Amino acid sequence: MENADIQIVSNEAGEPTAVIVPIGLWREIESERETAYLLKSETMKQRLLAAKQRQAGLPLEAVVEKLRI
Repeated sequence: MENADIQIVSNEAGEPTAVIVPIGLWREIESERETAYLLKSETMKQRLLAAKQRQAGLPLEAVVEKLRI
């Protein structure tokens, strides 16, 4: 994403007070913040790493049928 997509909001004195960013970039930032927060806990870090390694699971169709949704 280019810097031109980011808008800086200034006050009357011309001092930057806020930014406007595209929603896609904002979601990336929030995702990274959430991951960093979770990784602060050693327990959560181990759970996330274990989940990342997990290969087993159910196809979406099987879950939908099982939950009857």
